[in-house]
Amino acid sequence: MAATYTPISTYTLSSGATTVSFTSIPSIYTDLVLVANCTYNGSTNWYLRFNNDSNSYYSKTVLYGTGSGSGASARNTSQTETYINVSNGNTSDPNMFEINVMNYANTNTYKTFLCRENTATQSVGSFVGLYRSTSAINRIDLTLYTSSTAGATFSLYGILAA
Repeated sequence: MAATYTPISTYTLSSGATTVSFTSIPSIYTDLVLVANCTYNGSTNWYLRFNNDSNSYYSKTVLYGTGSGSGASARNTSQTETYINVSNGNTSDPNMFEINVMNYANTNTYKTFLCRENTATQSVGSFVGLYRSTSAINRIDLTLYTSSTAGATFSLYGILAA
């Protein structure tokens, strides 16, 4: 059986917002994919949290480049949330990112996720993350500490038989 993307939910912001939440995520898929295209009122990062869990369960390793240098890497461990972009997009430079969450409904393993992101003029980045919980993921919250602008889109898909 081939993998199939099934739309779960899409948000298109009609005004600025600081939080986008996908709640009541069904456990019938093998993996999740979240795709975003947004601009910001100011320069900041999106932060990710699963199941509204603010325990220090988040870790990640990131690699990124700016096109004008050799790039860099970073590692964060035991965080209460994780930032998911290294490009501080703004109103004139959209930020696009895609997050893949593997085995999100499995209650026997920690959850891993991959993110790819970029802006048109600033940088491109990729990271691997770990959510150290065996709970099935049924909620994803994205938080921006300024606000996203109207027209930003966030789409969540389920993958069958990945």
